[in-house]
Amino acid sequence: MFRGLLIDKTDGRQATAVQQLNEADLPAGDVTVRVAWSTLNYKDALAITGRSPVVRRFPMVPGIDFAGTVEASADPAFAVGDAVVLNGWGVGEVHWGGLAERARVPGQWLVPLQAPFTLRQAMGIGTAGYTAALCVLALERHGVRPDQGPVVVTGAAGGVGSVAVAMLAKLGYEVAAVTGRPQEADFLSALGARQVIDRAELAKPGKPLDKERWAGAVDVAGGQLLANVCAAMRYRGVVTACGLAAGMSWPASVAPFILRGVTLAGIDSVMAPVAERLQAWRRLAQDLDVALLESLIRDIELDEAIGVAAELLEGRVRGRVVVRVGAA
Repeated sequence: MFRGLLIDKTDGRQATAVQQLNEADLPAGDVTVRVAWSTLNYKDALAITGRSPVVRRFPMVPGIDFAGTVEASADPAFAVGDAVVLNGWGVGEVHWGGLAERARVPGQWLVPLQAPFTLRQAMGIGTAGYTAALCVLALERHGVRPDQGPVVVTGAAGGVGSVAVAMLAKLGYEVAAVTGRPQEADFLSALGARQVIDRAELAKPGKPLDKERWAGAVDVAGGQLLANVCAAMRYRGVVTACGLAAGMSWPASVAPFILRGVTLAGIDSVMAPVAERLQAWRRLAQDLDVALLESLIRDIELDEAIGVAAELLEGRVRGRVVVRVGAA
């Protein structure tokens, strides 16, 4: 038996609680991991609160991330005792996830823990930080350089945004941080943002083509914010889109794309190939200051996850929430 957070649904009503689970109930997989740490992402909060139909099979252990130690393995790529990390792959949605002391998954879903990170720090990064790294890699791949102009990051005080700001600043980019929480201006400046923009400035319907401001963008919002960011891109600017915090709709014009040659690059972290995952994690190890990472992390216990999930959806969480699952 082991402890875990379990979501179940009966007669259309969802119930979520920490309880004792049976190892025999773990889903199929060739690697069993003793989970030390997990984290709370936006998708986890939606699943835990039932605010959105993220979970597609019940009962379900949520948690789209985990970091831990291999306890049993039939995959030659992993041996007992190896430190491993998992992000995405439908874990916490269709396959039991990381908010439990044990997880069983296909070995191909795992990546080795990258030095110098600890298991806890890897979850301080989590899918949010790994997604931020994928965005940075996409900007570089499309030719956005620090000398071409500012890069704007929406949702900058959140999980993806805060890591993106820190990485981009360390790489020499001039970062403009967009947030709906002006009280976080000092925090964002400490991460390396040179300008902090009130989200309200970009939240209202704007022009199809606006004044050229940014060479690149990391957008976690979608909706009207994404439309306005695209409208204000410089010639041949690049926008990486990875989230929908402001909505699924996108009330935009084709003008930025056909008149300025703007590129909109979609970023999917859930099913990204292993080679790209490893590249992202290696760049995080290289370009994310560990001391700065610590300033982004808030530690909670497994029993606190339900309450903090509600805080996250209300926009009251700064940086990254790390959940102690099985750590001593």
